[in-house]
Amino acid sequence: MEKLIRIGVDTSKSVFQLHGVNVAEQPVLRKKLKRSQLLSWFAKLEPTPVGLEACGASHYWARALESLGHAVVLIPPQHCKPYVSRGKNDKADAQAICEAMSRPMVQRRLVPVKTVEQQAHSMVANTRQKLIARRTQLSNTIRGHAAEFGLVAPKGLCQIAALLDQVQESAAIPAAAKEMFALIKAEYAQVQTHLRQAEKALMRLHRANELSRRLAEVPSIGPIGATLLVTKVTNPKGFKSGRDFSAWIGLTPKDHSTAGKLRLGGITRAGDEALRSVLVQGATAVIQQVKHGNVRNASPWLLALIKRKPEKLAAVALASKTARIAWKLMVSGERYNRGKAQGLTINVKEAA
Repeated sequence: MEKLIRIGVDTSKSVFQLHGVNVAEQPVLRKKLKRSQLLSWFAKLEPTPVGLEACGASHYWARALESLGHAVVLIPPQHCKPYVSRGKNDKADAQAICEAMSRPMVQRRLVPVKTVEQQAHSMVANTRQKLIARRTQLSNTIRGHAAEFGLVAPKGLCQIAALLDQVQESAAIPAAAKEMFALIKAEYAQVQTHLRQAEKALMRLHRANELSRRLAEVPSIGPIGATLLVTKVTNPKGFKSGRDFSAWIGLTPKDHSTAGKLRLGGITRAGDEALRSVLVQGATAVIQQVKHGNVRNASPWLLALIKRKPEKLAAVALASKTARIAWKLMVSGERYNRGKAQGLTINVKEAA
C-alpha cells in the first residue's frame, strides 16, 4: 500500500468505512471493516492523520486511535456534508470526511476530543434534561386524563399531587381509570426521585470545579448554567471572540444579506439547545427582577433595552451578552466584575 497522508473514517454501530489518499491526493484506500477489526487494523498502520465525523461515540474512537499513535480530528457533520459528491452511502461519507480534513476553514472548526471525565459530566447534564422532559410528559398526561373526567388543576407542578388525590377520592372515576392513575403516579414519583439525584450530582460537580463557581457569580448564570458551560465547552480558547462563542451557542441572528443590503433575522439556534435555553432562562429571570424593582443587576444598557424592546428579545440580547462575559471569564481566568460588565454595551441587532 502506498503511503497514506490522511484517512477519513465513516463510523456506525458495527461497520466502518475507510477512505485514504496519498501525497498526490489520489484515493489508494477504500476499505470496510467490522467493529472488532478496526483497532487491530489501525494498530498495524504507521501513525497517520485520521478524521472522524463528530458524534457521541466518536470521542471514544478518537481516544482509542490516539492511543495507537494516530493524530485524530473530529469534524462537525455540517462541514463534511458539502463534500459528499452524489448520493448518500458509507463510501461517499468517508470520502467527504477525508476531503474535509484538507480544508483550512474546516481545520479552524474542529471539535475537541473529550476525556472520559468530560463525557461522564456531560452524561449527568443530559440525564437531568431527559428526566425533566419525562416529568413534563407525565404531568401533561395526568392533567389530560384527569380533564377527561372533569377534573382540572391550576398551573404548576406543585398542583399535580393534589390533582392525583382528587382523582382517587372522586366517585365518578371508574376503578380501571384509578388503577392507571396509580401507575402513572408511581412513575411520576420515581422520576422526581431520580431528578433530585441527578441535580445533587450536578451540584457536586459545580462545587468541585473552580471555574464553575466563578461563572456562577454572573447574575444570570446559576449553578446549573455554570456547570453546563464547563461541561459542554471543553476548549473556550478555540473561539476567536465572545461573539464567535455566542454564535456557536446560536444566540446571534441569521444573516440573509445580499447585494450590499444587510438583512438579519431571528437567532440561528445552532449549537447546544440545553446551554442556549439555560442562558435565556437566566436572562429572563434577571429581567423579571428588574421589572419588579430590583435594579441591583441592571445596567443602563439593560434598562434602556427593556423600555424599547419586547421582553423576549431583550432576554435573548442579555443571554448573548452573558455568553460573551462567560467566554471572557473562561479564557482569562478572571472573576466577574459587576462594574465592568454593566459598562459593557453591545449592538442589540447583533445580539438578538
